[in-house]
Amino acid sequence: MIVIDPAAHVPPFEQLRAGLVDAVASGELAAGQRLPTVRKLADDLGLAPGTVARAYRELEASGVIETRGRNGTFVSFHGDPAHQQAQRAAAAFAEQIRALRLDSDEALALVAAALRGGDPATA
Repeated sequence: MIVIDPAAHVPPFEQLRAGLVDAVASGELAAGQRLPTVRKLADDLGLAPGTVARAYRELEASGVIETRGRNGTFVSFHGDPAHQQAQRAAAAFAEQIRALRLDSDEALALVAAALRGGDPATA
């Protein structure tokens, strides 16, 4: 979770930009994950929408996030084409696991079994 310190010497848009970069780097925000709208995030953090918009613009310019028109803003897929395809597959898998309301530990065990070539049903 990103916290903005209004007393900090670092401007709020830069705190937000750095916080989002850190969240992506740590995996807290996964490739393909949808981000809140500018207005929603501004309300959540107590910031002006222009501040959030500036952070989003800078993150998009650096390739960290991407805007897909009316569909929203998402964490970008990074790396070579094979890595990008793997990130998309992981994002689709995570979405399916959430829809099925399965525990993440169980989901990871299923993936581990599948990668070992075993029967995921016995994981």
